[in-house]
Amino acid sequence: MDLILRIAVNAAALIVASLVVPNINLTTGTGPQDWIKVAAIALVFGLINSFLKPIVKLIALPIRLMTLGLVGLVINMGMLLLLAWASTALGLPFSIASFPPTLNLEAIVAAFLGGVVISAVAAVLSSVLGGRGGRL
Repeated sequence: MDLILRIAVNAAALIVASLVVPNINLTTGTGPQDWIKVAAIALVFGLINSFLKPIVKLIALPIRLMTLGLVGLVINMGMLLLLAWASTALGLPFSIASFPPTLNLEAIVAAFLGGVVISAVAAVLSSVLGGRGGRL
């Protein structure tokens, strides 16, 4: 049940980010196949955050200590760009500005703002739905 709840929280956070942040494109339709694609994107995002993000955070630990954790925002941005790349490779309807194939300032800013929005929405939803100290 926790896995389904995590996927739902990630999907909601990604949808909110696509609505709030310009240049984050998540195509949602009304059909069930469109919502399955959104769930697949959320699953990929959950896998990236579960397996890759802890490794990156450990490697960046000295920088995180020096910046008092602010580099975590850059790590979130990188995970979101990785999601955009993986979604495009898997044929899922998620992209950030013109990334992929090109990475420009517009994509970097959108990914940074998207990371902030997704973190905030996921934290709020996790604390409301999780009931275990905000962690799902």
